[in-house]
Amino acid sequence: MTASLADNLRGSLEELASAHRRRSPKTLAGAPGARVVIDGATRVNFASNNYLGLAGDARVRRAAAHAARRWGAGATGSRLMGGTLEIHRDLERDIAALKDRPAALVFPSGYHANTGMLPALAGPDDTVVLDRLAHASLVDGARLSRARLRVFRHNDPADLDRVLARLTGPGQRWVVTESVFSMDGDKAPLADIVAVAERRGARTYVDEAHGTGVWGPAGAGVINEAGLSDRVDVAMGTLSKAFAAQGGFVCGSAELIEWAVNRARAFIYSTALAPAAAGAAREALRVSRTEPARRDRLFALARRLRAGLGLSGDGPIVPFVVGSDAAAVALAERLWARGIFAPAVRPPTVPKGTARLRFSLTAAHTEQDIDDAVAAVREGA
Repeated sequence: MTASLADNLRGSLEELASAHRRRSPKTLAGAPGARVVIDGATRVNFASNNYLGLAGDARVRRAAAHAARRWGAGATGSRLMGGTLEIHRDLERDIAALKDRPAALVFPSGYHANTGMLPALAGPDDTVVLDRLAHASLVDGARLSRARLRVFRHNDPADLDRVLARLTGPGQRWVVTESVFSMDGDKAPLADIVAVAERRGARTYVDEAHGTGVWGPAGAGVINEAGLSDRVDVAMGTLSKAFAAQGGFVCGSAELIEWAVNRARAFIYSTALAPAAAGAAREALRVSRTEPARRDRLFALARRLRAGLGLSGDGPIVPFVVGSDAAAVALAERLWARGIFAPAVRPPTVPKGTARLRFSLTAAHTEQDIDDAVAAVREGA
């Protein structure tokens, strides 16, 4: 008799558990701020991407409520089937202005943006060259494109040059990378990567999910910080991290955006972003532009944590690499017992042997939060 699906999955789940890779979400009571209530206990939250501390900001929440009252609870349709609202148009104009690009297009999520855009831009005759540590959404988007896939060593422009030099045959070459990597927190050497791509006749696609709102003038991102806004073909980002709302976006030429409207399946066949999310994002963009002190504080806290843990760098994603999956889980549990929520990150999210605690900081953390985390890691590691 054939085993039931539940029985098959139960066995697979047990295998995950034995490898210390079985995961389950923690349920938060209330907004995901610097402190959260989980299972009735308050804990310092180092798990969210709420970099500027805007998820619970009263102005952002009011903007979300106002948008819901004016435009309704949901868009009720895809963007090409009556789901495009005035607030979507206004949000896209705001994003384009921030990024210093002619146009922008909003998707329901960052994952939608990457898995929609890459197949719209590349096909079987083309080649996509990815940074080895590129986010899963970029890898999935590249696979969906059916283009030939190649990788280059992480943040290594010289290796990228070697990979591009070996390519033969027709078709476009796309170089795909992140500006700030989600698990390591390091910045890509974008100026060098773009220069290599230009020299080899390749186009560039840069994911700024963790760069937008945090780096660059007015939080415009690493591309703008490096003065590359007119040299990167496609700039992608999210509204769910520094801007504390929901959604993804791409920026570029007017022609790029029109092409995406007509060819990006994740855009065409998805219900449009909810008005409340769009309203919250617009207000968060405004606050980000007008309150640079939030970024200053965020980086000061990041430097404090990195110094305490003996780590270099200055960004708000701070990985404390432990090594084995079991050791990372054990350390996370010890911090949990001390009221600190810093999840263990294990393969396949990170390479085997590099399991870690990923501290994600917010401007709403205090210096004491940082010092307590350092003390807990030192005693528990």
